[in-house]
Amino acid sequence: MKVLVISAHPDDETIGAGGTLLRHVAKGDKVYWCVITQQGYSPPLPRKILEKARQQIYEVQKAYDIREVFLFGLHTMKLNTMSHIEISSKIKKVVDQVHPDIVYTTPRCDINIDHRIVYECTLVACRPLPGFLVRQLLSYEICTTSRYGLLSNAGCFNPNIFIDISDYLDRKIEIMSIYQTELCKYPHPRSPEGIKLFAQERGLSVGLKATECFELIRQLD
Repeated sequence: MKVLVISAHPDDETIGAGGTLLRHVAKGDKVYWCVITQQGYSPPLPRKILEKARQQIYEVQKAYDIREVFLFGLHTMKLNTMSHIEISSKIKKVVDQVHPDIVYTTPRCDINIDHRIVYECTLVACRPLPGFLVRQLLSYEICTTSRYGLLSNAGCFNPNIFIDISDYLDRKIEIMSIYQTELCKYPHPRSPEGIKLFAQERGLSVGLKATECFELIRQLD
């Protein structure tokens, strides 16, 4: 089975679906990764920091045993200045190249506009036309921004699939620690302790030690 995970930013995939990706690899599935934006630009950031951020991506790829990573290098927090068709077309090319059975993408309801745009563009790239290959399309939860909600708490993330990551949580947190430029100190939700607590809380809601949860967008049987 082929799996494609799409990140608006490097670290989205680990926060939202890291344990699930580890499960896929353990089962022998082939995992691919598409990263839409890059972490900063020069100027104002020094090239050393930008190179370190890029190197982190390849370290994460190796840690998951991801077959291939596709880096678009678009501007973080500026996706709203681009045409959606341009982003959708880039994602569609990756989908056509990988031929994934399962696609994971960012959440539709999120305070981060990049996450919302990538969600919408993924839906366009994965629209079910004749010869459509994707059998399951899901969005993952990003604990740092999904819970901030939108105005009037409208359209909050509503999970309907829970994946048991009890055996993979510690490894997920180890991989998240590779992102030295993104990791924060507790009680920030993007801290090792915060990520662990969030997975445990989601697990408690379904009687498990730790889970990641997803919104099922479409499934073809």
